[in-house]
Amino acid sequence: MDRKKLSGWQKSVRARRRKRSAHEYIAKIAAGDRYVLSQAITLVESDSPRHKNLADEIVSGCLKIPQHNTMRIGITGTPGVGKSTFIDNFGLHLVDKGYKIAVLAVDPTSQHTKGSILGDKTRMEKLSRSDNAYIRPSPAGDSLGGVTRKTRESIILCEACKFDIIIVETVGVGQSETAVHGMVDFFLLLLLANSGDELQGIKRGIMEMADAIAINKADGENKAASEFAATRFQSSLDLFPQQYKWRPQVTTCSALTNSGIDNIWHIIEEHKELMRRHNFFHHKRHLQEKKWLHNLIVQKLKDDFYQHDKIKDILPDMERKVCDGNLLVTTAAKKLVDLHKTN
Repeated sequence: MDRKKLSGWQKSVRARRRKRSAHEYIAKIAAGDRYVLSQAITLVESDSPRHKNLADEIVSGCLKIPQHNTMRIGITGTPGVGKSTFIDNFGLHLVDKGYKIAVLAVDPTSQHTKGSILGDKTRMEKLSRSDNAYIRPSPAGDSLGGVTRKTRESIILCEACKFDIIIVETVGVGQSETAVHGMVDFFLLLLLANSGDELQGIKRGIMEMADAIAINKADGENKAASEFAATRFQSSLDLFPQQYKWRPQVTTCSALTNSGIDNIWHIIEEHKELMRRHNFFHHKRHLQEKKWLHNLIVQKLKDDFYQHDKIKDILPDMERKVCDGNLLVTTAAKKLVDLHKTN
């Protein structure tokens, strides 16, 4: 690169990195600028106090942008079920139908190093090359819900950027990883045949929330076993009470061969039409907003508690006394809460 071109490139980078106002962020996001969208999501995910006010302004401003009728789809599944491969091919299927899609992929965070690989763009190699797809990997942090604490705000930003479909991929199925259900319009559970899932009571709660179950990797010698598993799961789901007059459906698919992908989209469209026909769509979103409000209240109280100077001073001593058996856990908790309330 010659000196003139290098200088122009450097000026371009500096211009993009300059400090923007909340109004500028909102305007560029509304205009479909994905670079600025990524910057805004980074601000939202930041734990730095100096980013919080700006991030709140951006999210609040994006909420005022006219709704784009975006469909939110949550996808979860057991580890190794092939979520990333499925989303790669499912996303391309939607792009081929003319939709603009955003994928918010949550990577697990190490509890030891607090690091995260953030490798979803490499796992969704084909989709990441599409001009009509946007993939944003984020670390789960200490969130137990299978989604990052800031996933809801990221959804709002992507909707303001006028994506037709937003897919939220979670880190995997578990007892606590169900928060995604509280922020999406359709909840898809991916499972495998012959993986012991039928016998794991731990999955019952997640199965009850699923709008559809797809048995993935239904190809080759595994096809017959997958179809048998689908029949068993459908029988189990039929025993659960229906929500919003919807009968959850079970199907098979193969992300490797693309079989069954179109049928899954047909199920999602059928669900969306039913929800809108009976005016359930906005009712469900309103319930989700209420739940989000209460979750934020709890989270903010928790953050305020642990950031309190006097709590930080006395907490280590309380922990030692509890571990040594010199103080009851309940007594220690009450003392700490009372200290926080009186200060």
